[in-house]
Amino acid sequence: MHRLILMRHAEADGRAPEGGGDKDRPLTPKGLQDAARMGKALAERGFRPDLALVSAAVRTQQTWEQVQDAIGDVEVQVLDHLYDAPARTLRDEVEINEDNEGCVMVLAHNPGIHQLAVDYLIESAASPAVLDRFAGGFPTGGCAVFTVDAAGRPSYEGWLTPASV
Repeated sequence: MHRLILMRHAEADGRAPEGGGDKDRPLTPKGLQDAARMGKALAERGFRPDLALVSAAVRTQQTWEQVQDAIGDVEVQVLDHLYDAPARTLRDEVEINEDNEGCVMVLAHNPGIHQLAVDYLIESAASPAVLDRFAGGFPTGGCAVFTVDAAGRPSYEGWLTPASV
């Protein structure tokens, strides 16, 4: 893979629909708008994934639907084990797909997505200013973008949030 996009789902309702659990929480109207804006921002910058690995939660799938509307058809894998997954699980999925020659997106949840981004930043010796940007957390709808070299080492390329696009 030559690029990796780590994205957190957009803003979700605080409560699940009657009879549902946390996995069933949908996006808020603001979350739907933010996800659509993020899809447009990714497309405008040429950050178009070839493969999207999406958590099976309702909110991540709804986020993906909004993003996909802006970027077009992409191979998608909806994976149960990405729901509320720790950074190690997310990283394992990235490594399984590292031979993909294109761009891979992982669309999942905090704290795992945030921790994985920070791990990659530390491993790539990102500047203190970049690390400080991530110290405040990983907001809903946010994306961390990494370029990946031939040896599979990521380096920080950019940070997009609904507030910044």
